[in-house]
Amino acid sequence: MLTDSTPFDRDNFMLTLESRNVSPRFDRRRFLTNAASLGLLAATQRSLNAKEKPRPKAQIAITLDLEMSAQYPKRDNLEWNFEKGNLDEATKRYAVEAARIVKDFGGVIHFFCVGRVLEQPKVDWLKQLATDGHLIGNHTYDHVFVKANKPEETQFRFQRAPWLIDGQSASEIVDRNIRITTTALKSRAGITANGFRTPGGFHNGLQDRPDVQKMLLNQGFKWLSSKYPTHLSGNTGEVPSEEVLASIVKAQTESQPFVYPTGLIEIPMSPVSDVTALRAARWPLESFLKAIRLGVLWAIEQRAVFDFLAHPSCLVVEDPDFRAIRLICELTRASNERAELVSLDRIAAGVSPI
Repeated sequence: MLTDSTPFDRDNFMLTLESRNVSPRFDRRRFLTNAASLGLLAATQRSLNAKEKPRPKAQIAITLDLEMSAQYPKRDNLEWNFEKGNLDEATKRYAVEAARIVKDFGGVIHFFCVGRVLEQPKVDWLKQLATDGHLIGNHTYDHVFVKANKPEETQFRFQRAPWLIDGQSASEIVDRNIRITTTALKSRAGITANGFRTPGGFHNGLQDRPDVQKMLLNQGFKWLSSKYPTHLSGNTGEVPSEEVLASIVKAQTESQPFVYPTGLIEIPMSPVSDVTALRAARWPLESFLKAIRLGVLWAIEQRAVFDFLAHPSCLVVEDPDFRAIRLICELTRASNERAELVSLDRIAAGVSPI
């Protein structure tokens, strides 16, 4: 298991789920029956954050990180760790089509862009996403580890080319990497960065790093997405117990928005992510879809938040037919208006600052 000092791709919590007869459509009676049979009802007690306003309906967000993912399209491909922002054509096409699908359902996608992609010859596709109403957030320029204490910990690229960060401290590297992404989005694409997501997720978010919180506040960010809650994990390639599945559902209570003492709003990522399930644990797609379904239905039942985290560079290989994204949209549409597709800034607007 990775530790809090391990940079990059920290989605180490794995889940796999054997086939069960759960409808892909939103059927409240069937969901409750299946949840009871799995012993999940005890895990669905929602802990409301004292700083949240009452939520009239569930808020479901689809968020996609615009970066390349190691091990795709082939498992032995690790070069993307050094070129996270060099998006290939397949990844960009997937992002654009995903945005079209979600828009057809009346929603938007909240993208988080690694700034180095703005060095590519053409960024019209990114501009079009913004024009169509989708949100583009800051994901750092080089996909840096924001909790790094040493310069060499910040990114693989800088281990290979240390002259790029010569004389800078870890905090200076992180600060600049975030700042220049905001500048690049505006200068190259005319896009104002909407929110911030850390590369990798942390079980405690930024609770242990008020200095990073203040760095983000000083750069004008009011909210971020950095927390990925702990849950039980099975062994790679093995079907987990019902206890593991229950822990995924229970972790949704730890994925609800809250406010740090600094006033920075946190909007956690909801388990389970694509790189956790499809890359690290190597589940079949059906298991990933069932895990998503349980998480979304929990959020609908509890009028809670579900923040789906995925990467077009992963999904284009593992889910080429957009089944995960369509499923989330269909469940939201079938909820009898008990849920809505929203962006993360919309969620943040419902969380009262300290």
